[in-house]
Amino acid sequence: MGDPLFIDGVDWGDVAVMIIKVGLGFVFGLLATVFMVWFERKLIGRMQNRVGPKEAGPFGMLQSLADGIKFFFKEDNRPANADPLIFRLAPYIATVTAVLSLAVVPIAGDFRDGGDGTISLFGKTTFGMVADPPAGILFLLAMSSIAVYGVMLAGWSSGSKYPLLGSVRASAQAISYEAALGMAVVAVVLVSGTLSTHGIVAEQAGGIRNWGVLSTGLLPFVIFLIAATAELNRPPFDLVEAEQELVGGFHTEYASIRFALFFLAEFMNVVTMSAIMVTLFFGGPLPPVDNDIFHLIPGPIWFIAKVMVFLFIFVWFRATLPRLRYDQLMNLGWKVMIPAALGWLLALSAIRLARVDENSDWNLVLLIGGAFVVFVAALSLLLVGIRAGDRTYDAELRETAARR
Repeated sequence: MGDPLFIDGVDWGDVAVMIIKVGLGFVFGLLATVFMVWFERKLIGRMQNRVGPKEAGPFGMLQSLADGIKFFFKEDNRPANADPLIFRLAPYIATVTAVLSLAVVPIAGDFRDGGDGTISLFGKTTFGMVADPPAGILFLLAMSSIAVYGVMLAGWSSGSKYPLLGSVRASAQAISYEAALGMAVVAVVLVSGTLSTHGIVAEQAGGIRNWGVLSTGLLPFVIFLIAATAELNRPPFDLVEAEQELVGGFHTEYASIRFALFFLAEFMNVVTMSAIMVTLFFGGPLPPVDNDIFHLIPGPIWFIAKVMVFLFIFVWFRATLPRLRYDQLMNLGWKVMIPAALGWLLALSAIRLARVDENSDWNLVLLIGGAFVVFVAALSLLLVGIRAGDRTYDAELRETAARR
């Protein structure tokens, strides 16, 4: 459908509204990132029976601001073996992709009684998001794929072996979990019937029963949450920055404002991914119950409250889960996540195909049964292959040990 702001052409008022929306989106992203840094430090402190930041401002809320000021005045070094251009460019790639992803996330809108989710801003009718491209989901997936280039180029251009190892891990990890994440998103697109993020939220109007987490059968959300944690390099998937093994990973050679950009991108990505999950699976700015009482609370408040829940979950993961070994990370991605996502997507496709005709109950049962049989057969073949590979690997280990 596109943003109604541009239906009747573009005038200077439309341009001013777009500039305001871009500014508000950018400020929201920065403020959310600053809050996330403080929130994570404070919450982990409580979980580990510590106080956390408390000196800089009330409850330590100015600690993130103090850290940002410190980064500006630190010495900025570049290794002698580093590639000058790529070394400087990599932090900006990581930061820009994080900021752009927020542009297609709707944070407000009135969807009551079949409403189209428009809002009034300075007398102009528009959507409660910076932009609504027809293929907003593809844009989000593209930004997620490009973001890893910042990490990869940073490690390669540093001219040091430990950052290079971190960047190689990042690229392999991104490839492994991007496929599962993409299929979880396809499940949402299949159910909603649109690639527009605004359209996906509109399809979830009417209460919690229409939210993507239920309409897709819960499993795509679980897969998306795990894959997103790996994409963000968050614990227990933080092997890209494993300080016990790689000193600091891909950003070991960075300091000052360039390190601050990586720091900013990492925490902004957590906020962005939480916002994307809320958009895809939990109705975005929609209330859980579609009645006038719940609609008294503005949509942005609902949106921020839902995002806060996921921020808490990510911090909870970091405080409690041990880091996986790299072989465990790869096994989870390739042997569990991708087959489960693909099998569930086939089942959803079969159900949607059967429901094209409302009177095709028998076909629905047949297709679901057939999809289940195919899924079980594929899973059995996968398990046979995994066990055969494990036996071969164990035999090679025994042979190597015997030679020694």
